[in-house]
Amino acid sequence: MPTKNRSQGAPALLAALAVLRAVGTLLVAMVAVAAFAVPAGADTTWSVVPANADGPDGRTAIDIELPAGQQVTEHIAVINRSTQPVDFAIDANDGYLTTKGYFDMRPPEATPVDGGAWITVPEKVTIAAGATTVVPITVAIPQNATPGDHPAGVTASVDAVSGQVRVHNRVGVRVNIRVTGTFAAKIAVSNIQTAYTWSWNPFTPGTVEVTYTLANTGNVRLAPDSRIQTSTLAGDNTWDDTSEARAREIMPGGSRTFTARITGTWPLGPIGTTIWAIPSPAGKPLPGVTAERVAIDTTIWAIPWPQLTLLALLALAVLALRLTSTRRRRRIEKLILLNSRGTPLGT
Repeated sequence: MPTKNRSQGAPALLAALAVLRAVGTLLVAMVAVAAFAVPAGADTTWSVVPANADGPDGRTAIDIELPAGQQVTEHIAVINRSTQPVDFAIDANDGYLTTKGYFDMRPPEATPVDGGAWITVPEKVTIAAGATTVVPITVAIPQNATPGDHPAGVTASVDAVSGQVRVHNRVGVRVNIRVTGTFAAKIAVSNIQTAYTWSWNPFTPGTVEVTYTLANTGNVRLAPDSRIQTSTLAGDNTWDDTSEARAREIMPGGSRTFTARITGTWPLGPIGTTIWAIPSPAGKPLPGVTAERVAIDTTIWAIPWPQLTLLALLALAVLALRLTSTRRRRRIEKLILLNSRGTPLGT
């Protein structure tokens, strides 16, 4: 028994030591995080805007168009709106669009593989309270860079600690890099799904819902225009894309899924649906680039159930009225016959 107790106690002791070692490691990590955090209670606010060598220049983004093998120096202005000096980490990385169509950048720990890898920035800048610092950024296009758009961005960031969680806050500027050469504005339509929704009112047409995916198969960013037309025996209905260009922009190699609802469509059997997509280039115009319109056709069936139900109810009502009228007429005829024979009504 004593031997058995010792064999069980050794693992327990080792487990306890492992727990203590893990706790110690966690405490060290927390101290390391706190050492790089913004001081407790500090209200750190800042902004980053495009600039020239003298300061902010009013642009909303940095647009660069260069041939492969060339480079240019641009600037951003980092404005420290806080009441204490702040160390800002400067980072450049590849850009992309979120599912809602908003521009974002890959996280700092991700290695850039496209436009972000062509940008050289200082690692860190220290800015006094309320001051503005102009930071130069160098964009060097590789010799083997492919023509077209290569989205990127530059950010100024600080780390803060909320409780025991490290929070990385960053504010940045979008950098649109376009390598000159042969441009192609192309788009593909896929993953088409259609559905019909009946109106509860048989005198009101229903709605066709179309979900589709647009993929940018060219090499320039696009803000595609879309139009959808439905065709039935009662006529045609069209839907035009009126959303903002920012929400419609698609990067080269990217795709977005859209949903359109075409009202005023009567359920009269087959409903032909045509999706037109025009790959309009976003940003600076591209003279000489032809944007070819793409059209995809599909058909769904919509049985006029509300209208058929109404017809069935009307038919039943007419039949009921006819039966009631027939029975009443026969009763009257019987009463007249009995009265003509002199037969008491109660007999």
